[in-house]
Amino acid sequence: MKNIRLLPYSMLLLLAVVFTTSCDKILDDPLENEIIAGDTDYSQSADMILLVRGAYNELYNMQWETVPLIGIRGDDIDVGGLGDQPLLANIDSFRYDRNAWLLNSTWLNLYTDLIYFQGAIEEIQKYQDAGANAETAQQYIAEVKVMQGFEMLQLARMWGSILIPTSSAPSDLFNVELTNFNGVMEHISNLMDEAIPSLPDSRPNQRTDIRGGVTRHTALAIQAMANLEAGNYQAVADATGQIISSGMYSLSDDFYQLFKIPGKLNNENLLEYQYSDFGTATGTSNRFPWDFYGPGSWTPARAGAGQGWGFYEPSQKFIKFMLDRGETNRLETTVLFTPRGIEALQSDPEYAELPEFVDNTTREGDVFNNHPRYLFLSGKHYLPSTQLTQGRTAYGENKNMIVIRYAEILLMHAEALVSGASNSTMTADEAVNMVRSRANLTAISNVTLANVLDEKMAEFGAEWGVRFYDVVRHGQTEELSYGGRRYNPSTHRFYPYPLEQINLLPQLQGATQE
Repeated sequence: MKNIRLLPYSMLLLLAVVFTTSCDKILDDPLENEIIAGDTDYSQSADMILLVRGAYNELYNMQWETVPLIGIRGDDIDVGGLGDQPLLANIDSFRYDRNAWLLNSTWLNLYTDLIYFQGAIEEIQKYQDAGANAETAQQYIAEVKVMQGFEMLQLARMWGSILIPTSSAPSDLFNVELTNFNGVMEHISNLMDEAIPSLPDSRPNQRTDIRGGVTRHTALAIQAMANLEAGNYQAVADATGQIISSGMYSLSDDFYQLFKIPGKLNNENLLEYQYSDFGTATGTSNRFPWDFYGPGSWTPARAGAGQGWGFYEPSQKFIKFMLDRGETNRLETTVLFTPRGIEALQSDPEYAELPEFVDNTTREGDVFNNHPRYLFLSGKHYLPSTQLTQGRTAYGENKNMIVIRYAEILLMHAEALVSGASNSTMTADEAVNMVRSRANLTAISNVTLANVLDEKMAEFGAEWGVRFYDVVRHGQTEELSYGGRRYNPSTHRFYPYPLEQINLLPQLQGATQE
């Protein structure tokens, strides 16, 4: 994670330095990561790309505490690490503490990025003003705006009303008024409108300048997400319809491998954080902190492969939901089983007989042993030890983080249509059945909202909090009260503002989060 949570607030937002201090051997970044300032020669147009590469570096450096904080509150996920991470356990059970360092660190992680992104845009504009190619400069600015939109979406999903930075000057944030949740969603949608015309009309994996970089379809996807949260279903259908009608995207034939090395830069992926060990046994490697999701005890097929922390556990509720649906490939992909977990399932007479693939040994021969912290582990955050580069041992090294997939575009499209929108690109039945077909499930007709939300739970279990935001958005929060948890719609939708930020930012004091 960025080693920033003990620094003064003014230092946190300085643009002269990007906070890339390594923690837990996490990252040694190959991308350029400095905002160019001071005596910069803006006539050197070739240097402009350093700014956009630095922005990607910031985007990909999302810290271990941020991703689970986004995703841990749904009924698809339980916190693992029992006895080791009480703060996460409390959050998973909707017991929020504004003093929790996780909340403050995540707030700072995202705001540091947003201020950095704003500074990058300002610097790129200076290159254009000095004579750099305007089309290239505007494309780079548009790419950074997409990054801004995605991270603002996460901030607002977690905190509701937020501060939208208007400049790279840290002091300016003190003069920004809070924007409420729907206002943030409108701002994101408008920001994507600004970005789309300047972005490449291609898939991310077709880009040769920045491999896997964002395109206009990434921006359309984020625009659809923002409008979905705001209940603007026609805008959702319009945005997803454009992506679908482009004909550029398809569902991967192999859902299981999509989340592993063979799935890197797949035609299904619209946003994917890039990590690499550069195919070498030693030397520079940039990687996400997959340790958070890894096993505390396993017998890897490739001896010497590293372990993890076991802090992100698919719920028994989710597993039983999948078993009841007759899911095979999606369940095997999403959940790693331990013997103790299998026993826990079988203790319920309705699940005494389990499918053959429910086993603590994976296809590749990795064996997941019992551990007191968890019963299950996240398979979507698992890289088989046999796919590690020879000589590399860290858990998950060389694995990318998939953020937005075409399957989500299809199911957002269906959700918008069953919620009252219209679009001639594809029917809700067609969109849902494309996803079901990949999962080897029979087609259904006259798709309802319940069908769509069930399909999204099955498809996106353990991914980016999709389930939590779906049921909250549609007022179906009774699903979140299970296993002793009690969700209160009036107090649990948003996290409380971190106490350290309340003390620093007068706008947050007594503010309504809506």
